[in-house]
Amino acid sequence: MSLVATFNGGFKMADAHGGYYTEGRVIDPLVRGAASLVIYASRRITVGAWGTDVRMAPDVVAVRQNLVPLVADGLPTALATGSDWKAWGSTCGASSCAASVPGIEHQWRSGAGVTADGALVYVVGPRLDPLQLAQLLVRAGAVRGMQLDINPAWPVFASYAPASPRGLAAPRNGSKLLATTKQGPWTFFEPWWARDFVTMSARAAMPGGS
Repeated sequence: MSLVATFNGGFKMADAHGGYYTEGRVIDPLVRGAASLVIYASRRITVGAWGTDVRMAPDVVAVRQNLVPLVADGLPTALATGSDWKAWGSTCGASSCAASVPGIEHQWRSGAGVTADGALVYVVGPRLDPLQLAQLLVRAGAVRGMQLDINPAWPVFASYAPASPRGLAAPRNGSKLLATTKQGPWTFFEPWWARDFVTMSARAAMPGGS
């Protein structure tokens, strides 16, 4: 398989109000109702509320939870449309992330969703409030969606295009989805990068095209 894309995960677990499960190990207990990105052994990936839209099964490989659903039934949730934007995480200020600087509502935010036919959607952008993030997911066709990480330092989507079909992904053949994100295709190769992230890989074509 060849790496073709990567994108950021969610909050640190102390702030995610959810759990994390991977390859048979419960890193943090999974929470019923939490917004969950779920990866299956078949390589299918989906998003939904834990315990209703998605649940544990023998073919579940990983579950990453972060807050509560942002989009449900193709619409922003009630919490997303409400005035309590701080329910969606602590933000940096307009010019600083110092703890002494008041956070702002419109800040860098990222999210993931799934369409009715099972396609994964990722959105990211600056100066977004929670409702705007939800609306972007809905416009992209998501019927269920969740917020991922926020603030200038963390959201990033990178794609990779090696020169040959069997070439290896590397920072030099990577590109950002948005030129203005602080992180980029090099980030996920750096040993100092301590945040979780999701990778997408392509399988090489078998002889005969099968």
